[in-house]
Amino acid sequence: LEKVNNHYERQLFQCQKQLDTLSSKWCTDMPADEMASWKTDFHKLGQQLENLTDFTKVNITSCRKILEKASKYTKLPFMSKLWPKVDALPFAKSEADEALLNQTRAVWRRCTAESLSLSAANIDTATAASSKVRTIASDVPTVTELDLNMFPSGKVSRVWIALAEDGLGMPISVPVIVARGSVAGPVVGITSALHGNELNGIPLIHRLFREISPDTLHGTVIAVPVLNTPGFLMSQRGYTDGTDLNRKMPGKINGSSPQVYTYNIIHRIVCRFEYLIDLHTASSGRVNSLYVRADMLNAKAARMARLQNPQIIVHNSNPGGSLRGAAVERGIPAITVEIGDPSRFHKRFIKNALLGVTNILSHLCMIPSEEADPEYEPVLCTRSFWIFAKSGGILSVIPDIATWVRAGDLIATVHSIFGDLVEEYFAPQDGVIVGKHVDPVCQTGNRILHLGVVEDTLAPVADDGHL
Repeated sequence: LEKVNNHYERQLFQCQKQLDTLSSKWCTDMPADEMASWKTDFHKLGQQLENLTDFTKVNITSCRKILEKASKYTKLPFMSKLWPKVDALPFAKSEADEALLNQTRAVWRRCTAESLSLSAANIDTATAASSKVRTIASDVPTVTELDLNMFPSGKVSRVWIALAEDGLGMPISVPVIVARGSVAGPVVGITSALHGNELNGIPLIHRLFREISPDTLHGTVIAVPVLNTPGFLMSQRGYTDGTDLNRKMPGKINGSSPQVYTYNIIHRIVCRFEYLIDLHTASSGRVNSLYVRADMLNAKAARMARLQNPQIIVHNSNPGGSLRGAAVERGIPAITVEIGDPSRFHKRFIKNALLGVTNILSHLCMIPSEEADPEYEPVLCTRSFWIFAKSGGILSVIPDIATWVRAGDLIATVHSIFGDLVEEYFAPQDGVIVGKHVDPVCQTGNRILHLGVVEDTLAPVADDGHL
């Protein structure tokens, strides 16, 4: 606790000092190169404060859980006696980190507003008055397929890849970011938001490309922040018609709209990859641990899974209809990374998953960084399965994600709308909670929880019931 508190106070002091320095440097007539440097430093400060806020929340939660479990299993008053001491430490009781983060954002808004006001004042008023039509232009080109030879070495490039057309004949495109290194090497593809409301992969990709230096990169990193753009715009899991695209791979060239879209994902983008990291989250109404699905009998995929530093690895052979399965059929080692919860940014899991991605790049000798040690040894589940509800009603799932249950433990209850107990569910065997349902409105057949099982051998075919 002393180390945690010292780190908190040290970081807080450094951030306050940096904010004071940046605030004093700001002026509206700053040269362009100095302005760019100032903005970069300010973004780094904001990221540092966000990390500090996450650090504080994680440690407060961890301390509380440790004391609660110690009190529960020893029957001793650890929580009542020790929690007040924890709560008295500055990192636990102070909100200075959040206050400083809000202050930093306020300074940024004020300075950028001044900059915009100055720019507006310099516009020729006569020209502005006479011009009522605004031409919308984009610096990012749209092409029909990914050709790596079109991108310069030693740079990060951006492009839209058209995969289909909408009812107006306009292209339905996906954004692609390409970092082509100055030295030849592997081609690693990272995809996100194949399910349109599974968003945690987006900030991971953004942060990765802020850190990548194409001058020293060996090989190419290709990222698609949103692979299902129609679903993303509709804040839904499926395609425009609700179809789950991760059940339609590799698609058909002359099939339905979702089949054509998935066919073009494979043939215009994914076929250029040599490795695939497919980023997902839990579905709506559920929460996940940070876990990886991979065929652990495939040496390359197994190594990628362990390098990802997840809480849990689920052995899962490559299911038909999935993006991972379609990639593996083409000889591309692939893993699926489940990063927390849907429709929100799960910052701690994003940070840990990003560390895993850079571990993979480092292992492939694409970046100079050394592989980082994991925060914990992942649990390797030789198989897993979902437990489903037999009755409808109000569902309560008891265990937390990434915790262990024993055979016979009570894991969930369903009550009627009048409050009567309808059904209890018990763990059928020992296992770890990979994910669970959190929406209390439960119909017959709804998923309750995803239970990972640890056994001695890996089966050649293993399906967790996810598809």
